[in-house]
This record gives sequence, structure tokens and C-alpha cells, in this order.
Amino acid sequence: MAYFGVDSTLPSPSPDAAAAAAAGSAAVPGTHPSAPIPVQGPSVGSNVRVALGESGAEVFPVILGAAEFGWNVDLESSHAILDAYAELGGNAVHTSDAYSSGRSEHIIGQWLQSRGLREDVVLAVRVGGHADNPGLGPVNLIRAVEASLTRLRTDRIDVLYLDATTDRESSLEDTLATAEWLVEAGKVRALGAIGYSAAQLVEARIFASAGYPRITVLDVPFNVLRRHEFDADLRLVAGAQGMAVTPSHALEHGFLAGRQRAKLRGALSVRGAQLAANLNRRGSRTLRALDAVGAELGVPDAAVAVAWLLAQRLVTAPIVNAYAPQHVEELAQGVGVRLSRAQLSDIARAAE
Repeated sequence: MAYFGVDSTLPSPSPDAAAAAAAGSAAVPGTHPSAPIPVQGPSVGSNVRVALGESGAEVFPVILGAAEFGWNVDLESSHAILDAYAELGGNAVHTSDAYSSGRSEHIIGQWLQSRGLREDVVLAVRVGGHADNPGLGPVNLIRAVEASLTRLRTDRIDVLYLDATTDRESSLEDTLATAEWLVEAGKVRALGAIGYSAAQLVEARIFASAGYPRITVLDVPFNVLRRHEFDADLRLVAGAQGMAVTPSHALEHGFLAGRQRAKLRGALSVRGAQLAANLNRRGSRTLRALDAVGAELGVPDAAVAVAWLLAQRLVTAPIVNAYAPQHVEELAQGVGVRLSRAQLSDIARAAE
């Protein structure tokens, strides 16, 4: 196992042992001279950054999603996951005002404050889905951002994702005009979008030429099993406008991690139903392809799935949820994996 930061699992020397070492005594009994030496200081991953389009931010190539915080993952476990991500060099966290009715934001806000890491973390927030401030109309958009800032215990959001899937009625011009005020007030630094069509993104760029803020980041559900939503039109517009694409559902609700391969019995939870939707021949073929590549490279299936996404043109950094600290290291391994054309072809063919 690679050491990315200070290894807190190694036992601390006793005061007597420390005094003996300082006095030039022999090495502490039981410590083998060839034992690995933990790396002190910043992790290797802290030097791995990619530009998030024209937002001005630079992020680790895997953005930690917080959709499970406050729902399937409690506060203590959520903080442990965030700690593991930061120790590996991660610096970008994505949440939504709709995740657990804002509980996810509360958890992240507590973590940022207790660790003193606000200046080191790129904070991305999706708004539009909270029951108290639904949609992207001017009044609710401002209220949603103010409520998110309060829960997150911060004065700004680095990337504000406008969730058009929750609002098909509000005028795009009104939404961008409101976003302009939020940017000028210093409450938002850059705009992202999810759920907008290619035509709407073109319209947004026309408004930007008139002085409204530009949408520089695009979230679209995308993975090897879910390719239809990132269609040719969206790809063309995102490429032409230089957008950073941050795919959500990178592991298809955890299925591509390969931990669930048998059909579940009895009543299914929401997560169980999401997993069951892929427990078919196509899903099994895809997992076998990930298994084969993972065995060849010595990495888990989740890392291969992340590497497949990072190999796709236009993808900057996928948004990936984690359920436990050990999952974070699997995801981070995907950043260092480079898949060959043959491996990419094998995975894509299996998912057809």
C-alpha cells in the first residue's frame, strides 16, 4: 500500500522509547529495519490538479460527492470519508441543497470549520431541488444560496450548479440575471449546470456575450453503462464552449465498484433498487471486463471505472460518492491508471 500522507495507523513510540532513542540507544525492539517509512508532509496527490474549465479553480481529478452524507452515512463516518479524501490530496467536494434536505451541507460545513480547510477546498453546490426553495426563479434561487451558505458555514460557493431538472418554467435570462447578482456580491465564484439541453447552453452563451456570467462547468450523468445522456449535441456544445465536464453517477450508484453481483431478495431499498436495475447480462459482462482490466493492472473495479471516465474526451473530473474511508483510496487509484486503447475498447464493448 502506498503511503500518501502521515500514517496514523503506526503506533506512536512510548515516552521511554523516545527518551532512549534520543540518548542514542538501540532501535526499539520489534521494529524491523526495513519497515516502510511514512511520508511526512503533504501527500503526493496534493500536486495532482486539473483546471476546472474557465472557473479559475484547480481540482483533484476526482471530486468527492456527498449524496450519501446524512442519508446512508452518518456524521462521524462522513467526516472520516472527508478526512481520507483530504489526506490523499483531494480538494473538491460536491453537494446539493436537496441531499438529505440539507443535512449533507450541514455535515460538510461542520467538517470544513473543524478542520480549518475552507481555503483549501473547492466547494461545489447544486441548487434548485430543496423543498423550501424549489426551482431556479430569482427569489428562490437567492434564498437557496443563502440557506446553503448558512448550512455550509461559509461566505461563498466556488461552483454553483444550476439544476434545470427541477425547473422547466423559469426563464433562463432571469436565472442568469440572478446569478449575476450572486457573483457580483461575492457569494458565488463560478456557474455550473445540470439538466440543460444543448440548445439552452447555446442560449446561455449568447446571454453571456451580453454580460451575464458564463456557465463554465457541466454536470451530466455519465459512465460506461450510462452513455446516452451525454449525447452528441451536448458533447459538441461542451467542447465548443470549453466547459469542464464533471460526470455524476460515475459508478452507477455503486454498481461499477463490483461489490454487488447477486440479485437481492425481499423488499428493496432505494439503493437496492438502483443496484438491481443493472443486475442483468449487460451489467455482468461489464463487471467481468472491469475485473479483467483490474486484475491486469492490480487495481479494483472502481479505479478502472474512474480511469475509463478520465480517458473520455472532455471529462475533467468525475463526481464520485463514497460509503466508507477505504473506498476513497480505491477511487483515488483511478487517477493514476492509464488504460490502453484495447482495454478501453474491451470495456466499452462489454457494456454495449
